[in-house]
Amino acid sequence: MKNLFKNEQSGRSMVEMLGVLAIIGVLSVGGISGYSKAMAKYKLTKAQDQMAMILINIRTAFASAPSYNGLTNKNAVLMNIIPGDMLPSGIGVGSTVKNAFGGNVTLAATNNNTQFTIKFDGLGKEACASLGSSDWGSDGLVSVKISDAAAQAYGTDVLPIPPTTAITQCSKAGAANSITWTYY
Repeated sequence: MKNLFKNEQSGRSMVEMLGVLAIIGVLSVGGISGYSKAMAKYKLTKAQDQMAMILINIRTAFASAPSYNGLTNKNAVLMNIIPGDMLPSGIGVGSTVKNAFGGNVTLAATNNNTQFTIKFDGLGKEACASLGSSDWGSDGLVSVKISDAAAQAYGTDVLPIPPTTAITQCSKAGAANSITWTYY
C-alpha cells in the first residue's frame, strides 16, 4: 500500500536563509562604506577643480584690468567666471554660489582692489584639511586662512600649509569650517 501522506518537501531551511541574509548584509555594509568613501573623494576632487577654475577665470577676466574692482559673486556670474555647476538651478543672478560640498563660495576684491579672495564655506574637517594643505602654487597666492576662528593667515613663506597644521585648524564639527585664499 502506498503512503498517500508522504512528505516530500524541497527548499531551504531557515538556518540557510539566515546565512544568506547575513552574507548579503555584510556585503551591503561594505558596499555602502566604499560608496561613501568614493563620494567624499569625488566631492574633494570637484571642489579642487572648482577652486582652480574660479582662479583661472578671475585671472583671465581681469588680465587687462588695473584692479579687481567690482569682483563680486553677482558680477562673477554675469562674467561667466563661476562654473555652471556651482549655480543652484532656477535661481537668478546674484544668488549664492555653492561649492561641491554645498557650502557658499564668496568672491571679493580686497586691499584697495589690488587683491581678491575666494572663500569656501561649509567644509567638513577632512575636506577642510585637504583643501587647506593643498599646494595651490605660489603664483600670486598671498595667504590662506583656515576657518573664521583661525587667528593666523598663512603667508607664502609657509605655504603649502602642513597637513598636521591644517587638521588642527579645521577643528570645527560638521560642515562649519571655511578656507579663504587671497591672491594678487
